[in-house]
Amino acid sequence: MTYVDKDYSASNGGAGTDDGAPQEDSALRLELRTAASTVVIATIRTVAADLAARADFDLDSIDDLRMAVDDLCAMLVRIAPADATLRCRFTAHAEQIVVAADVEVEDGTEPPPTRSFGWRVLECLADEVSAEALPRELGQRGRICITVTKNAVTAQQP
Repeated sequence: MTYVDKDYSASNGGAGTDDGAPQEDSALRLELRTAASTVVIATIRTVAADLAARADFDLDSIDDLRMAVDDLCAMLVRIAPADATLRCRFTAHAEQIVVAADVEVEDGTEPPPTRSFGWRVLECLADEVSAEALPRELGQRGRICITVTKNAVTAQQP
Protein backbone atom coordinates (compact mmCIF):
# COMPACT_ATOMS: atom_id res chain seq x y z
CA MET A 1 0.00 0.00 0.00
CA THR A 2 1.31 3.41 -0.93
CA TYR A 3 0.38 6.51 1.02
CA VAL A 4 0.72 9.93 -0.58
CA ASP A 5 0.09 13.00 1.57
CA LYS A 6 -0.66 16.07 -0.51
CA ASP A 7 -0.80 19.74 0.52
CA TYR A 8 0.25 18.99 4.08
CA SER A 9 3.49 19.56 5.88
CA ALA A 10 4.09 18.41 9.43
CA SER A 11 6.89 20.96 9.78
CA ASN A 12 4.44 23.84 9.51
CA GLY A 13 1.46 22.22 11.19
CA GLY A 14 -0.35 21.71 7.91
CA ALA A 15 -0.46 25.42 7.16
CA GLY A 16 0.94 25.05 3.67
CA THR A 17 2.55 22.87 1.09
CA ASP A 18 5.93 21.22 1.51
CA ASP A 19 7.66 24.27 0.08
CA GLY A 20 6.07 26.48 2.77
CA ALA A 21 3.66 28.23 0.39
CA PRO A 22 0.23 28.92 1.93
CA GLN A 23 -2.71 26.81 0.84
CA GLU A 24 -5.85 28.22 -0.71
CA ASP A 25 -7.98 26.15 1.66
CA SER A 26 -7.41 24.11 4.78
CA ALA A 27 -8.30 20.76 3.22
CA LEU A 28 -6.22 17.71 3.98
CA ARG A 29 -5.62 15.63 0.87
CA LEU A 30 -4.22 12.15 0.84
CA GLU A 31 -4.11 9.27 -1.54
CA LEU A 32 -3.81 5.52 -1.01
CA ARG A 33 -2.76 3.17 -3.79
CA THR A 34 -2.96 -0.55 -3.33
CA ALA A 35 -3.77 -3.81 -5.03
CA ALA A 36 -7.47 -4.09 -5.84
CA SER A 37 -8.22 -6.72 -3.20
CA THR A 38 -10.88 -7.20 -0.56
CA VAL A 39 -8.09 -7.65 2.00
CA VAL A 40 -7.24 -3.93 2.01
CA ILE A 41 -10.79 -2.57 2.21
CA ALA A 42 -10.77 -2.64 6.02
CA THR A 43 -7.69 -0.39 6.07
CA ILE A 44 -9.21 2.06 3.59
CA ARG A 45 -12.48 2.35 5.52
CA THR A 46 -10.48 2.89 8.74
CA VAL A 47 -8.64 5.80 7.10
CA ALA A 48 -11.98 7.32 6.08
CA ALA A 49 -13.40 6.95 9.60
CA ASP A 50 -10.25 8.43 11.14
CA LEU A 51 -10.43 11.48 8.88
CA ALA A 52 -14.10 11.98 9.74
CA ALA A 53 -13.39 11.67 13.47
CA ARG A 54 -10.55 14.20 13.23
CA ALA A 55 -12.92 16.57 11.40
CA ASP A 56 -15.34 16.26 14.36
CA PHE A 57 -18.08 14.44 12.45
CA ASP A 58 -20.71 12.92 14.72
CA LEU A 59 -20.64 9.16 15.30
CA ASP A 60 -23.50 8.43 12.90
CA SER A 61 -21.79 10.37 10.09
CA ILE A 62 -18.50 8.58 10.78
CA ASP A 63 -20.24 5.20 10.56
CA ASP A 64 -22.09 6.22 7.37
CA LEU A 65 -18.83 7.27 5.72
CA ARG A 66 -17.09 4.08 6.86
CA MET A 67 -19.85 1.92 5.36
CA ALA A 68 -20.00 3.98 2.15
CA VAL A 69 -16.25 3.61 1.61
CA ASP A 70 -16.48 -0.12 2.31
CA ASP A 71 -19.29 -0.49 -0.25
CA LEU A 72 -17.70 1.62 -2.97
CA CYS A 73 -14.35 -0.19 -2.64
CA ALA A 74 -16.14 -3.55 -2.79
CA MET A 75 -17.96 -2.45 -5.97
CA LEU A 76 -14.68 -1.45 -7.59
CA VAL A 77 -12.73 -4.54 -6.51
CA ARG A 78 -15.52 -6.71 -7.93
CA ILE A 79 -15.00 -5.28 -11.47
CA ALA A 80 -11.19 -5.09 -11.33
CA PRO A 81 -8.86 -7.56 -13.02
CA ALA A 82 -6.65 -9.64 -10.70
CA ASP A 83 -3.57 -7.42 -11.13
CA ALA A 84 -5.36 -4.04 -10.94
CA THR A 85 -4.54 -1.08 -8.71
CA LEU A 86 -7.13 0.57 -6.47
CA ARG A 87 -6.57 4.25 -5.75
CA CYS A 88 -8.49 6.20 -3.08
CA ARG A 89 -8.18 9.97 -2.82
CA PHE A 90 -9.49 11.64 0.33
CA THR A 91 -10.16 15.37 0.64
CA ALA A 92 -11.14 16.37 4.16
CA HIS A 93 -12.56 19.79 4.89
CA ALA A 94 -13.95 20.89 8.26
CA GLU A 95 -17.54 20.26 7.13
CA GLN A 96 -17.13 17.70 4.35
CA ILE A 97 -15.12 14.69 3.23
CA VAL A 98 -14.88 13.63 -0.39
CA VAL A 99 -13.64 10.15 -1.28
CA ALA A 100 -12.85 9.43 -4.92
CA ALA A 101 -11.86 5.83 -5.55
CA ASP A 102 -10.91 4.39 -8.89
CA VAL A 103 -9.69 1.07 -10.23
CA GLU A 104 -8.10 -0.15 -13.43
CA VAL A 105 -10.53 -2.09 -15.63
CA GLU A 106 -10.48 -4.04 -18.85
CA ASP A 107 -11.79 -2.37 -22.03
CA GLY A 108 -15.56 -2.20 -22.19
CA THR A 109 -16.14 -2.29 -18.43
CA GLU A 110 -18.95 0.04 -17.43
CA PRO A 111 -19.42 1.86 -14.11
CA PRO A 112 -21.67 0.07 -11.60
CA PRO A 113 -25.38 0.45 -12.43
CA THR A 114 -27.02 3.34 -10.59
CA ARG A 115 -30.27 1.41 -10.20
CA SER A 116 -28.73 -1.48 -8.26
CA PHE A 117 -29.38 -2.14 -4.58
CA GLY A 118 -25.72 -1.43 -3.76
CA TRP A 119 -25.94 1.96 -5.43
CA ARG A 120 -29.11 2.81 -3.48
CA VAL A 121 -27.27 1.93 -0.26
CA LEU A 122 -24.44 4.32 -1.23
CA GLU A 123 -26.98 7.07 -1.87
CA CYS A 124 -28.44 6.55 1.62
CA LEU A 125 -25.03 6.62 3.31
CA ALA A 126 -23.52 9.62 1.50
CA ASP A 127 -24.76 13.08 0.58
CA GLU A 128 -23.55 12.83 -3.03
CA VAL A 129 -22.56 9.82 -5.13
CA SER A 130 -21.31 9.66 -8.71
CA ALA A 131 -19.56 7.20 -11.00
CA GLU A 132 -17.71 7.68 -14.25
CA ALA A 133 -15.44 5.94 -16.69
CA LEU A 134 -12.17 7.87 -16.81
CA PRO A 135 -10.41 8.37 -20.14
CA ARG A 136 -7.86 5.74 -21.01
CA GLU A 137 -4.26 6.95 -21.14
CA LEU A 138 -1.88 5.72 -23.83
CA GLY A 139 -0.61 2.27 -22.92
CA GLN A 140 -2.80 2.08 -19.82
CA ARG A 141 -6.06 0.42 -18.90
CA GLY A 142 -9.23 2.37 -18.49
CA ARG A 143 -10.41 3.34 -15.00
CA ILE A 144 -13.78 3.46 -13.28
CA CYS A 145 -14.17 6.07 -10.54
CA ILE A 146 -16.80 6.33 -7.81
CA THR A 147 -16.94 9.52 -5.75
CA VAL A 148 -18.85 9.95 -2.49
CA THR A 149 -19.26 13.13 -0.48
CA LYS A 150 -20.24 13.10 3.17
CA ASN A 151 -21.16 16.33 4.94
CA ALA A 152 -20.79 16.83 8.65
CA VAL A 153 -24.06 17.19 10.49
CA THR A 154 -24.45 20.77 11.65
CA ALA A 155 -26.57 21.78 14.61
CA GLN A 156 -29.91 23.22 13.54
CA GLN A 157 -31.01 26.53 15.02
CA PRO A 158 -34.43 26.33 16.73
